[in-house]
This record gives sequence, C-alpha cells and structure tokens, in this order.
Amino acid sequence: MRQPLALLLFDRLLPGSQLVNRMQDKGYRVITVAAPDQLIDACRRDKPILLIADVPERSDGVCAALTLLHQTPDTSHVPVIAVIPSDSPDTEQAARKTGAKLVVQDSVVLAHLEQFLEQALQLD
Repeated sequence: MRQPLALLLFDRLLPGSQLVNRMQDKGYRVITVAAPDQLIDACRRDKPILLIADVPERSDGVCAALTLLHQTPDTSHVPVIAVIPSDSPDTEQAARKTGAKLVVQDSVVLAHLEQFLEQALQLD
C-alpha cells in the first residue's frame, strides 16, 4: 500500500524540516515544493492529498499561488493548511482569502499537527 502524499511549501528551513520529519513519522510521503510558482504543476503531477504552505508576512507570491490552486478545477480539491507567523493579523487575513481549509500559527503547528491533519482531511 502506498503512503499518502503531502506537499510542503516552506521557505524557513528549521520549521520546514521539523514538519517533514513529523509528517514522515505519521506515515506520509512528503515532497517539498521550492517556490510558489511551481505549486500548481506539482499538485497536478504528484496528486497530493494535502498541502501545507508557509505563508510569510510578505506573502503575495504564496497567497497568489494558493488562490490559483483553489480556483483551478483539477487542483481545487487539495486541502490546504496555511501556516502563518504568530501575531500577524494581516497575514492571517490574507491566508484566509486564499481558500485555505485551515490557517494556523507557526508556534502551534507541530504541537497540534495530528488535529490539524484530521480537520484538513475531513470531507465537507
């Protein structure tokens, strides 16, 4: 049986590598996407069940890619967990506008990863 695939779009090395390790410990295959402009192609090619995206304070490129992902018919089904910096209401608002299923602060994502994965993967 194949492991479920999660895509990870993370610029920051330390939290990104910790998230990769945690996801692998939970039985996921993880593929990282190097840049927001590669996101749609990666989703089409790799068919992930989930995307976890780091949304930095200057998030225009990432937010545009997440919005396009949500608007594209063959990728719109991919649930997105947007990870934002703590205490950044503008970034939170921008991430919510992209259509992300969950928007969570980077300070809690590892501690509550199991719950966030369950919520993101629930069918509406």
